[in-house]
Amino acid sequence: MALFELVLQNLFSFILLISFIVFIHEFGHFIVARLCGVKIEEFAIGFGKEIFGFTDKKGTRWKICPIPFGGYVKMFGDKNGASIPDQEFSAKMTEAEKKVSFIHKNVYQRIAIVGAGPIANFILAILIFTFLFQVNGISTTPAIIGEVMAEGSAAESGLKIGDKILSINSSEIDSFDQVREIVSQSADKNLEFIILRDDQKLKIDVTPKFRATKDFFGEEVKIGMIGVLGQVGENKKLNLLESFSESVKETYKISLAIFKALGQLITGQRSVEELGGPIKIAKYTGKTVEMGFLVVLWFVAMISVNLGVMNLLPVPVLDGGHLFYYFIEVLRGKPMSQKIQKIGFQIGFALVGTLMLFTTLNDIRHLIIG
Repeated sequence: MALFELVLQNLFSFILLISFIVFIHEFGHFIVARLCGVKIEEFAIGFGKEIFGFTDKKGTRWKICPIPFGGYVKMFGDKNGASIPDQEFSAKMTEAEKKVSFIHKNVYQRIAIVGAGPIANFILAILIFTFLFQVNGISTTPAIIGEVMAEGSAAESGLKIGDKILSINSSEIDSFDQVREIVSQSADKNLEFIILRDDQKLKIDVTPKFRATKDFFGEEVKIGMIGVLGQVGENKKLNLLESFSESVKETYKISLAIFKALGQLITGQRSVEELGGPIKIAKYTGKTVEMGFLVVLWFVAMISVNLGVMNLLPVPVLDGGHLFYYFIEVLRGKPMSQKIQKIGFQIGFALVGTLMLFTTLNDIRHLIIG
């Protein structure tokens, strides 16, 4: 019974969290589309047959659907919620209908409408991080080695307690968190450390090794490690402007890390076994709920950034695919042919569907083997 209740709690928390993040994403599309004079036919959270909903004064049907893996805003002139244009209907539109249809808006308006979804996700993350920095402040740990493990790469390479790390592979280092971030993503790669020891700059090559450790949720993960610890950090309180500035930096840093991780997956530097899907997210959602409100907020921000980044990928069906077509339209001075766009959308559907299936099976496999 306890296990059943835990599964229900995780599932409910997952649906609530994902629905909120999806709502913010779709509301970004919605509000900019309305500002551009586009008629919105449907605003849906989830997919499938409508469970319940209502129609507002402007004729938009707001509805909740049973499959909680996304949502959509269907605009006038679209064939479906993926913003695939209905060319047959478009050709028969009156002038009045063209004025409120998405497909007849100029390319820059379409770019603004489509880009507003991911941007809304980044804004949500920035607002949450700003609040968290206001509440918690920021921990600053100097890039000075406080401890060296006996059998780690650092000890083997000659790093010592008290060494101040100035740069790694020409990237300037300001805090120990940066050291941890670079090292964790660089297993089996040679890193050139520039350190300050006794007022002398030294160059030391270090190669991180794959090591098993526990992540924030207590799950075992394998990352690059060199066997050093930093000194005790200090907590600094921030004002609102400083909190906002740090939140923008944090969102940017996470976005870059996601793009880098995707690149490593494509090039084979990281295993596809690391990919997680809805089951893994549901599992982590349940854990964050147990950890408290602030942790839930942090997790919402992280998922929101991930959703924003993933939607910017140039894959037809995703926002990034639409933006890719529109940027080509700007360069060419005319849209791409409908035949090419249709083929692209079919490939996009296949890619997204395959990825969803793979990550779900991956999650199930991890649950079975523990």
